[in-house]
Amino acid sequence: MTPRHLHLHLHDGWTLGADGPVPVGLPAGGVPAAVPGCVHTDLLAAGLIDDPYLDDNENRLGWIGRTDWTYRTTFDWSDDGHAFTDLCFDGLDTVATVLLNGTEVGSTANQHRSYRFPVRPLLREGPNTLVVRFTAPYTYAEELRDKLGDRPGAYTEPYNFIRKMACNFGWDWGPTLVTSGIWRPVALESWTGPRIAEVKALADLDEDGVPRLAVTLDVDRGTGDGPLEATVEVAGERAVLGVPAGRARATVTLPVPGAARWWPHSHGEQPLYDVTVRLGDDAWSGRTGFRGVTLEREAFRVSVNDEPVFVRGVNWIPDDCFPARITRQRISDRLDQAVAAGVNLIRVWGGGLYESDDFYELCDEKGLLVWQDFPFACAAYPEEQPLYDEVTAEVRENLVRLAPHPSLVLWCGNNENLEGHADWGWQEKLEGRTWGHGYYHELLPALCAEIDPSRPYWPGSPYSGSPELPPNDPALGTVHLWEVWNRADYRHYADTPHRFVAEFGFQGPPAYATLRRAVSGPLQPGAPLLAHHQKAEDGDAKLLRGLGDHLPQPSGFDDWHWLTQLNQARAVAFGIRHFRSHSPYCMGSVVWQLNDCWPVVSWAAVDGDGRRKPLWYALRAVYADRLMAVRDGALHLVNDSARPWEGTLRLTRRSLDGSVLAEETAVVGTAARGVTRVPLPSSVADPDDSAREVLVAELGEQRVVEFYEEDTRLALPPARYHTTVTQGDESGIGYRVTVTARTLLRDLALFPDRLDPAAEVDDMLVTLLPGESAVFHVTGAVLKDPEALGSRPVLRCVNDTLDG
Repeated sequence: MTPRHLHLHLHDGWTLGADGPVPVGLPAGGVPAAVPGCVHTDLLAAGLIDDPYLDDNENRLGWIGRTDWTYRTTFDWSDDGHAFTDLCFDGLDTVATVLLNGTEVGSTANQHRSYRFPVRPLLREGPNTLVVRFTAPYTYAEELRDKLGDRPGAYTEPYNFIRKMACNFGWDWGPTLVTSGIWRPVALESWTGPRIAEVKALADLDEDGVPRLAVTLDVDRGTGDGPLEATVEVAGERAVLGVPAGRARATVTLPVPGAARWWPHSHGEQPLYDVTVRLGDDAWSGRTGFRGVTLEREAFRVSVNDEPVFVRGVNWIPDDCFPARITRQRISDRLDQAVAAGVNLIRVWGGGLYESDDFYELCDEKGLLVWQDFPFACAAYPEEQPLYDEVTAEVRENLVRLAPHPSLVLWCGNNENLEGHADWGWQEKLEGRTWGHGYYHELLPALCAEIDPSRPYWPGSPYSGSPELPPNDPALGTVHLWEVWNRADYRHYADTPHRFVAEFGFQGPPAYATLRRAVSGPLQPGAPLLAHHQKAEDGDAKLLRGLGDHLPQPSGFDDWHWLTQLNQARAVAFGIRHFRSHSPYCMGSVVWQLNDCWPVVSWAAVDGDGRRKPLWYALRAVYADRLMAVRDGALHLVNDSARPWEGTLRLTRRSLDGSVLAEETAVVGTAARGVTRVPLPSSVADPDDSAREVLVAELGEQRVVEFYEEDTRLALPPARYHTTVTQGDESGIGYRVTVTARTLLRDLALFPDRLDPAAEVDDMLVTLLPGESAVFHVTGAVLKDPEALGSRPVLRCVNDTLDG
């Protein structure tokens, strides 16, 4: 008996060749090609190019994006008895012509779409030849730019004229590596009779709070035209979808009263339910969760299941310039790092991609909310053909594809394009040409309302709720705060309360081991190869200017690396403490950024090799459920947990030698999801000698050490401490490093990757009073000299930069 549906994956036997002269010696028959993959990774695997992530190799690879390429394979096929066969590409990057046995079956111009071509009449018994010819992305984009007229943007590259991952063309944190390739799976699909063409599954709550599932089924009828019957099953409930004769679509909504609600991990559990749709012998399966989501537009307050959520967010960029290399495990590891840092929302930024199914499935499982930008960023985008229809097609497909995921709570039209049009001088340069208004205010909201009304749509970020308002108004909607980093000291974050901060951040270098792997030359500020891994305009100078009066100017690489990493962590933590202390007026902060796509000096908390920077440890502290923040003469108790926070608050003013100069206690309480302002008594708020005193606040297990002066004006003593390093036991702890302070130690940090790239430490940025001890657990490596964990440059604190 012939199965009703057959899939034949076509991932083997591919070769890659260039359609024209190239500066490397390609064999006459091409080189082996990995599918899914891309040209860069194939050339790298063949030893024909150097790793573009190392040194300045990127500079010598620009020709790849200006070359036409051909992928070719041969596969065997025999008649399987079916009536229909389609050639299915889950993703082609980007401008391609597809030929089967010498006949063109279709062409593509959009990385963000999948493609299905009917090919059964072209298939032959025995060997069949499949060819995919890619036109150079620059050729396509520049020809369209010449035809439609140039449009302004943050960069001179033509990424706004091609539906492709914009950051392929370089960004202020990423290399210019313009790819081509078959970047997602490809297969032949054969069937007989009716076929499930598409299923849209929307799970939310009805007006009474009862979980419900709305399913829309589209069918490919094949040769028949009579009535069809399909079924849908979820969580013990079952419904029938009748497709009338001559029709291709059916819709049903079924209550699922036995289902539990899905929550972000900061608010509850993540129950997920299998959904199965059957049409004859064909079946579609997925997984979903039930929750309601609303958005209060003026306040930009996201609520899940009618409970407001303070967003503790991070921005996400593609985790590799070559997305086919990104495995499910790698995504899981990165998202685990987000969860462990207290993050409850990931914003998928508009210069990247609609991410893989793995990404959204893992966010569902881990309880991470997802804000999804549509792929438009930092440029004016033409609305003329063929781009308009390409945008329509990609948006329709991805609205349906991502609809089942409970983690996805917001669709956003673009990144910074509304601000660019209003504030960056675009209007004069455009001279009346289209720039994207029709996308963000007409097409996208209409498609969202039609296809996915279960989620809110927001036209762009920053945005204040109306095209007539300034986009970056702190009192309305979302803001992006880039005065800090570009021009202002990070204390500027405290000048203004904001409703929702969707982007802000500060740069710092990656881990030492990451830099050492990526740069073969000297690691010295200003060294050419190190400078190549800094893509921000005037970035190195901003790093040093940003130290301000907070920290001393570095005297060499080791101090530069430590102090700029520390300053990044402090700047972002300062901002988050300020934003959270203003809750519920402010209801979210989304740090730029969680991750990197390569080894680079950037705003990321986790660097391009997956190592946690000091910023990550700072995020874990300030994104914890409970936080104490000193602001405006008061201590703010921020309680973003489901239980009240009560206890006796102890406030002490101490000298730097630990002596208590003044002490106050008070019984305090903060409601669940609340903030309490506790005025600081003058006895602890006002020091006698600001350079030699410190404020300590303790409530239960929480403690904050607040200095009255910046470090450069503190009379910090020379760092004196005792360390012991002991081998761990079978519990997985490699080494225990115990540091006992003989003087106050400011922001104690351990960098074991300087001894072994695989080594990790569990904690960082710990301030100790004299006589106190901290224990650091180092895992992941066996060290030749464990005692080196107790000395510079592995063990650092601020004191040792002030005492020479």
